[in-house]
Amino acid sequence: MRFGRILPASLLAAALAIPCAALARANIVVTIDKTTQQMSVAVDGAPRYVWPVSTGRAGYDTPNGTFKPNRMDADHLSQEWDNAPMPHTIFFDMKGHAIHGFFDVKHLGLPVSHGCVRLAPAHAGTLFGLVNAEGMGNTIVVVSGHTPAGQSPAVARRGAPVEETAAAPMQIAPDYGQQPPPYGQHHYRQPQPYYGQPQPYYYGQPAYPPQPPPPQYYVLRPYNPY
Repeated sequence: MRFGRILPASLLAAALAIPCAALARANIVVTIDKTTQQMSVAVDGAPRYVWPVSTGRAGYDTPNGTFKPNRMDADHLSQEWDNAPMPHTIFFDMKGHAIHGFFDVKHLGLPVSHGCVRLAPAHAGTLFGLVNAEGMGNTIVVVSGHTPAGQSPAVARRGAPVEETAAAPMQIAPDYGQQPPPYGQHHYRQPQPYYGQPQPYYYGQPAYPPQPPPPQYYVLRPYNPY
């Protein structure tokens, strides 16, 4: 009789332990704001991380909505973009959009990706470890906002003003812009050398006419047939 009373009590304790174990796992909410290009991570409702991200550029917009992670890959390579490394990838929809690390950190904070959500490699590793420990089933990804217009580096380069430098005026003639001499005074122009050629003479030298050939003299000798 006493054993019969203890058995239901043990079953009741085991039944209570199952939901307690389920409640022990944390709930992770990953919020991505495309307007501010930031990601915030909350665990059990308490904010834990805020990181800059890069969402999709114009034409490759990251979709808005609430998603559940469906696959994780610590060393993923992009099959669509020349095997580009995507460390600590967390796929959150069935179209291939994911959160992953990216080594070009200088563009974080700008919408420059092909639709994924880029993080600094260290931040992606932290998020990957957190989701891996608590489980994809306890994680949701919320994407909202809109892609800021005109913040892509390629657009900024195209729209940047080009600084123009004033070119030096071209000198058309050596005496251009000089004041003429007073009336009655002669103005002699300095000879201008030819570029890269020797100067056999200068302007202003008199031209001499060609000289006739020197006269020729002939000596007449008496004819002697013998």
